[in-house]
Amino acid sequence: MLDDEFKPSANKASGAITVGEDLTAHSEQDLADRIAALEAEILRTRETLSQRANIRSAADALFKS
Repeated sequence: MLDDEFKPSANKASGAITVGEDLTAHSEQDLADRIAALEAEILRTRETLSQRANIRSAADALFKS
């Protein structure tokens, strides 16, 4: 149906980002928001990776003693 074309997708409604999705239908603001969300997620991922590295280093130091 034509109405389906105008309903937001579940991903858009939830704010989820789908890697590899077609970006041509997005507005400039949508794309800028997407970049900001991806950058925030990259930062969050790097922080978690750093925390895990610190935990690993502490564990290695404990077991090498």
